Amino acid sequence: MKNKQTLLLSSLTALLLTTSSIQAEENFMTEIFDDVNLTKLTHVKDWIVLPYIFSTESTGFSGGLGVIKTGLFQPQTTFIATGFYGAEQDIITNGQEDTANFSGGFILFTDYKLPFTNRLFFSMYGMKSYFPKARHYLNGSNNSVQDDAFVTSGDSDFLYTTFRYVLPIGEGIDNPERIYDLKNGFAMNREGYGGGKPFVTGETSVGIKTFYSHNSFENYQDPDAHTLNEWNTAGLRFFLYHENTDFDLNPSRGYQFQVQYSKDFGEGDSLQSWDFLEAKYNHYINLPTFSWSQQNVLAFSAWTGYSFSWDNDNTYFNGTIDTKLDSKRPPPWEGARLGGFNRMRGYENDRFSDKAVFYATAEYRAVLEYNPFRTNKFIPVAIDWFQIVAFVEAGRVNDTYNLDLLQNMKYDAGISLRAMAAEVPIRLDLAYGDEGMNFWVMVFQPFDF
Repeated sequence: MKNKQTLLLSSLTALLLTTSSIQAEENFMTEIFDDVNLTKLTHVKDWIVLPYIFSTESTGFSGGLGVIKTGLFQPQTTFIATGFYGAEQDIITNGQEDTANFSGGFILFTDYKLPFTNRLFFSMYGMKSYFPKARHYLNGSNNSVQDDAFVTSGDSDFLYTTFRYVLPIGEGIDNPERIYDLKNGFAMNREGYGGGKPFVTGETSVGIKTFYSHNSFENYQDPDAHTLNEWNTAGLRFFLYHENTDFDLNPSRGYQFQVQYSKDFGEGDSLQSWDFLEAKYNHYINLPTFSWSQQNVLAFSAWTGYSFSWDNDNTYFNGTIDTKLDSKRPPPWEGARLGGFNRMRGYENDRFSDKAVFYATAEYRAVLEYNPFRTNKFIPVAIDWFQIVAFVEAGRVNDTYNLDLLQNMKYDAGISLRAMAAEVPIRLDLAYGDEGMNFWVMVFQPFDF
């Protein structure tokens, strides 16, 4: 797990557990909080202030202090903020020995209903950070090799906002905030929900997101050449999202789908213009329980996307990008990418990227009857349940959108231990692919919106 944006979700998990054994780097927010509409929590009202420590290849030994607050200003909101700092590390920049420290901060505030509106919600999250040893796969085609990573120190900053309008249909009529009563980590009075007719039942949202990210590469090899030393991207996303499950943070039945179009117009300090169209569908089947389980679920997900703008005739060389070439491609942490804590967990974050992508996964999820922490007063946050999971994944990126996406695919499989902590799902995933094994500590289910 070696890409920067993984850091924040791992840190947030550490905040909930007061311990951490996380790994770090760059694609966390775009994929998680970009796709997740946080369920509104009605039981956790107090401020949680927790220290945490972690050690990763890209950050070194590091620690931080964070705060979590649900129901800030309004009952459906979630607020998280954290600052972090790392021990000094020896690095090499352009052949010269140097030292650097990992440092930064992160803030998130979700689902604030704007004044004088009943259905328009605002969310934002951002990070400013410096990584001593970040790993980037600038040319991560399906046939690329694991050793092609570009290791460099540099900044990693981003800011994302979402304006989401809940349509007055289905559940959006009476409960646009999606405030549920929770008991022992399960949503109450939801027996008749999940799996109804699209747009007649469930909740449907449309909206616009803004995105901005900045990554600098201090270890570029030739400062006098036209090689990349930073990559900035900014633009808009337009989305349609339909949620039709019994409980969006841990569904047992129903489905979800989303269609989203992203566009960087190439204005300002953006490296180049690009676009990306994507669609995702999730489905959940409730199974009979056993004597040792409270809930058994089969969960499936499929995701595909295509960048119309990507110009295959412009190529890259020596692990860097010639800034004279305008390929109109998304950065490796945007667009058609695989690898990391959400998709293809047996591979490093953003390990593969290209013009087109297809991905599918299946999970068996079982919530255990056994929970030694349910009544443990020494645990600073409530642990409502534990869940064991087995999963398989398959996916591929390609330079064209055709049947080749279903051939020579990458595969992995794994197991996971998950828990509902402070009314937020956390997970420890262990996945194995043909490039080795990866261990992920994250918040939220891997593909649930």
